[in-house]
Amino acid sequence: MTQFMDVHHGFEGITPEQLREAHDADLAIEKDEGVHFERAWADPESGTIYCLSEAPSADAVQRVHERAGHRADEVHQVPLSI
Repeated sequence: MTQFMDVHHGFEGITPEQLREAHDADLAIEKDEGVHFERAWADPESGTIYCLSEAPSADAVQRVHERAGHRADEVHQVPLSI
């Protein structure tokens, strides 16, 4: 499977609990699209959230986020990593 990094904006002031809730919402339905969300990071000051996943496509990643209530602003394929 391919790795993807997606980005969400507009979450200024997000708390660790809110980030956990959003991530858990993704995890609850990820299998429906064949996606696995590995990790999420947030910067409460800028309101930016980053999510790393493995998925069959960027569209699958976006469908999970949409269903969980937090559409990604960007979804990027990560073709190389070390």
